[in-house]
Amino acid sequence: MSWGHPTTGTAADCAPSRGFDPYALIEGMRLLLDRGYTIAATDYVGMGTDGPASPDSYLVGATGGNAVLDAVRAAQHIEAAHATDRVVLWGHSQGGQAVLFAAERASQYAPELRIEGVAVAAPAADLTTLLSDHISDISGVTIGSYTFAAYADVYADRGAELGGILTTSAQKLLLQMNELCLLTNISRLHEIGDPLLGNFVTADPASVEPWRSLLAENSAGQEAFAAPLCVAQGRDDTLVVPAATAQFVAAERAIGVDVDFHEIAHADHGTIAYLALPALMAWLDAHRL
Repeated sequence: MSWGHPTTGTAADCAPSRGFDPYALIEGMRLLLDRGYTIAATDYVGMGTDGPASPDSYLVGATGGNAVLDAVRAAQHIEAAHATDRVVLWGHSQGGQAVLFAAERASQYAPELRIEGVAVAAPAADLTTLLSDHISDISGVTIGSYTFAAYADVYADRGAELGGILTTSAQKLLLQMNELCLLTNISRLHEIGDPLLGNFVTADPASVEPWRSLLAENSAGQEAFAAPLCVAQGRDDTLVVPAATAQFVAAERAIGVDVDFHEIAHADHGTIAYLALPALMAWLDAHRL
């Protein structure tokens, strides 16, 4: 199994592998190990490594998806891991977007791997809706700071200049935001980001180029894949809202993906991956995975 972790930040030190407990964010790890899975987990490109900086990969679909698949390839080179070419993908939030892109890209990027199942919890599938809905609140300022910095880095040749979307005040604070990890510096992120509420962007990124096209291109659901898909969504999630995930599920079914959709009562964005574990285990059993 290859795991895609939720947002932790974009700085190298925000990588799960550099955390106090590198395994803490792998939801269901003990259950999955007890079922006999080998678990591979990427930090994502640009995180967790020293040396020359790599291009930021935050919510860059192809890069994140490739990293999820490359983690499996790396595990296959560790003899004691007993990793095979049979793969289930599992991801939450940002990791949901990464594993969806991994599933879409696997036949071309990693044809030697057999993707037998894909599971996501509150996936960041529709980036246009996600950023548009939250661009005026602290979640949007935080996610936007990570996203716009990454896209300006990766898509500079397509005109993704920060001055074309961010206010002068936001540009001045962007570096500080990107140096902070979400899980350990949430108070400081709020201190920096709160003054930017209502003064973060100069336009809706969903309506101006190149941001409109970049968000659309990095939204999942553009290509069908053969593996069954399990989607879990918390009914109390105010970040990736239930309506957005339901729309994504409908779109996946429309292009022929076999989707099991589970709406979990009393689950919010932070708890959905954990509270979805019973549904995930039942789905794995149903598909003999």
